[in-house]
Amino acid sequence: MSQQVLEKVSFDPRLFRKELVKAAKWVAKGDQLLLKAWCLATFGHMYKDVILEVFQRSMRA
Repeated sequence: MSQQVLEKVSFDPRLFRKELVKAAKWVAKGDQLLLKAWCLATFGHMYKDVILEVFQRSMRA
């Protein structure tokens, strides 16, 4: 479900960041790595810095 939302908001950097933060908090800790890998594979060419920043923060929390 998070993946579908991220695909739909990927046109807007602010919306993408907002939804990625929510998704990273919502998924189980073990699934965060899977979501991060999927995000990098799918959106890394556009939002690599955003993805790395969001997951660095969420994995610390």
